[in-house]
Amino acid sequence: MAVRLTSQEISQKYNRFSRWYDLVEGIPDLLGLRKLRQKLLERASGEILEVAVGTGKNLPHYHGSSHITAVDVSEKMLSVARKRAKRLSLEVAFIVTDAEALPFSDKSFDTVVSSLTTCTFPNPLVALQEMARVCRPDGRILLLEHGRSDQESLGRLQDRLADRNAKALGCHWNREPLQLVQKAGLKVNEARRIFFGIFHQIEAEPGLTPHMIRESRGM
Repeated sequence: MAVRLTSQEISQKYNRFSRWYDLVEGIPDLLGLRKLRQKLLERASGEILEVAVGTGKNLPHYHGSSHITAVDVSEKMLSVARKRAKRLSLEVAFIVTDAEALPFSDKSFDTVVSSLTTCTFPNPLVALQEMARVCRPDGRILLLEHGRSDQESLGRLQDRLADRNAKALGCHWNREPLQLVQKAGLKVNEARRIFFGIFHQIEAEPGLTPHMIRESRGM
């Protein structure tokens, strides 16, 4: 049976990881993840909600005039993010909460952002539906995710190690982010896979009807 962690277990894990989480993420940053963040977040504007903000790695890439609310299930990860926001002189409202039960009214935000999160949510479909619920009908949902490689040999390796990775880090690295977004009922406007098909840049919007997808491939 696949490993399934509760939100409380995820919170506990990331409270422990918070001190060295940025060091681990330094590896994908060197592989180009920082540039992907920057490129995607150029599209963020207006009232912005970042779901599962973690240590705030996205914060340097927001426009200074943006009004940002950031949530995470881990208080200690948010503590790191608060310090980052202070160094950046960035005004951010930080809230400890579960992504699967966002404490906001429907249609509250112009842009909803989340990165490297569908792998950790206990129920990613519910979390994505919550993002859609709080996003305005003409707003954007911007996702930077990682998942199962479409290079089959690498994908099979991820499958073999998936439970071990999930148990250790709370990360289900062989999920399919684009499929999850579609299954959650969001309209996908643009989707791009890079780095052996592992990383996904996705722009979506709220909606429950099929939508034409433009998918481009990178290296």
